[in-house]
Amino acid sequence: MTTIAADQSPVTAALAGLPRVVDLLAARAEEHDRDATFPYQGIEAVHEAGLLTLTVAQRYGGPGGTLADTVRVLAQLGRGDASVAVVTAFTLLQHAEQARVAGWPTAGYRRLLTESRRGPALVNTLRAEPGGQGGALPATVARRDGDGWLLSGRKTYCAGAEALAWMAVTARTDEPVPRVGTFLVRGESEGIEVDPTWDQLGLRASASHDVVLDAVRVPSELALGLTSPKNSGRAGGPARDGAAASGASAGTQGTETPVPAAELTRAWHDLALSAVALGVARSAEQWLVRFLNQRTPANLTEPLGSLPRYRCALGEIEAQLIGAEELVNGLASRVDRAEPDAVARTGPAHLLATRAATAAVQQAVSLTGNPGLSRRHPLERYLRDVLSSRVHFAPDEAVLDAAGRAALERGRRP
Repeated sequence: MTTIAADQSPVTAALAGLPRVVDLLAARAEEHDRDATFPYQGIEAVHEAGLLTLTVAQRYGGPGGTLADTVRVLAQLGRGDASVAVVTAFTLLQHAEQARVAGWPTAGYRRLLTESRRGPALVNTLRAEPGGQGGALPATVARRDGDGWLLSGRKTYCAGAEALAWMAVTARTDEPVPRVGTFLVRGESEGIEVDPTWDQLGLRASASHDVVLDAVRVPSELALGLTSPKNSGRAGGPARDGAAASGASAGTQGTETPVPAAELTRAWHDLALSAVALGVARSAEQWLVRFLNQRTPANLTEPLGSLPRYRCALGEIEAQLIGAEELVNGLASRVDRAEPDAVARTGPAHLLATRAATAAVQQAVSLTGNPGLSRRHPLERYLRDVLSSRVHFAPDEAVLDAAGRAALERGRRP
């Protein structure tokens, strides 16, 4: 585990270990991508550096990392291995939500923290379902069984599925008037099967497989937030894993209007996953810089980087990434202060950030030609990873429609 100097905070100590962790991830990223194997050693390295529990609240004995800290960490991890960064992100989001609203029962969360001290304890919210539509009741059903529940259904896009210590599964009850809630399930519970369906273009090591639940028993105390759908306070947003919503209100830290916890949860999700994509793009740019400094075609006497055309193209990539990073980092600090207008802007921000990251990697591939598409080099993997990161976000149309509605609403105000 990370050793903390007397003059270092836990957050500072964890951040100090980032460069070594990133190097370790990068060294094996190609292997895990090629074989589509889960990066257990990479997750272990993240855990040993104290990064996997960065957002555990100080009242629980954790570092109390903020969203600004989380964005910084995930951007760096994304440079090393995007799959590790994505899996890490969802665990950090779970701890951060617990810090805000304390949704987990005390005993259950203490057990998670105990497991986290012994080794990596990954957590994720399993929300998405095959063929599911936003706003519809979950197809996963919880049936009463004595003093507990039996959970049955199938969840998809479950990042880290094969290695999850805990799963926060959204489901509806089989009552005449169904209620919707989150059921906390141990990853090793009887009746859970991981169906290896994840065979995507990118993020191949993230093990985002389907999880099948067949009469999985859940104690009553681990069934959280059971409410009727019309009163659930469920916010719109990413219909993907990790996008959990809660109807409670969070602290405002000086703002006059409380920010609903569901909106803060979505804001953390938007910016955390945006940071991963930007980290991937920065690795692509770094590889491109080396290529331009070293590549000297037969018809030239100096490297490609000496040509204004290539420098301007590289400058375009740099400008795009600077703008996106400033947007994400700036909003993260404001979300930490629970500023309502900042929270409301994270949806469009993630759209702009992921577009910038994707465009930057695509331009890098275009500038390098055949070498950029060769499996001998990591650039093509960066392109696949940044394209596949969109699976964890709401569709562009949903984000843009919401932004348009908000603009129209502002225009109708006196």
